[in-house]
Amino acid sequence: MSCSVALILIGFQNDYFAADGILRSVIDQAVPVDRILDSTVQVVRGAIAHGVPTIATPIFFTPTYEELVDPVGILKTVRDVGAFQAGKKGAETVEALLPFHDQIWVVPGKRGLNAFTGTSLHELLQKHQITHIVLAGAVTSVCIDSTGRAAHEKGYRVSVLADCTCARTPFEQEFYLENVFPLYANVTDSESFLKSLENV
Repeated sequence: MSCSVALILIGFQNDYFAADGILRSVIDQAVPVDRILDSTVQVVRGAIAHGVPTIATPIFFTPTYEELVDPVGILKTVRDVGAFQAGKKGAETVEALLPFHDQIWVVPGKRGLNAFTGTSLHELLQKHQITHIVLAGAVTSVCIDSTGRAAHEKGYRVSVLADCTCARTPFEQEFYLENVFPLYANVTDSESFLKSLENV
């Protein structure tokens, strides 16, 4: 598996995951954010140990948010509260993942919901002959779903880590894990994913 699978990290930035993150309250209701981080750290450590490419797709904006034209929904919220500004602490990688910074590949360019749009993610995956992507991060109903659907349409096998993703509400998290993701992806958890790496 390790030669054809990649772990994709979405949104693991301070504005979401730090204790003082300005958007932390958006995702801290379904499952405590610290629990998501703990599970993700274990997955990242295991993936790297098994040679699984681990890729972060951070989102950044200029101070004027000129990249966003008449945004709605969560992107409007991002602009209104001043989140994910390039060069600011809130846009930086969350502290829990910093020990792995030199082992995580960073793909810049994400400005919206889908980690493939405006980035070289697809080209990077193709270059390394990746056929299966495993998703972790925030927000379950937005960036995780958008990226997962796009990956499926591009021909990738898609897995979503239930305990490494977070939504805005418990209902939303449960609904996507049980009713939406199974339409195009395999829903699993960190323990099962790590065990699958042991069997390679």
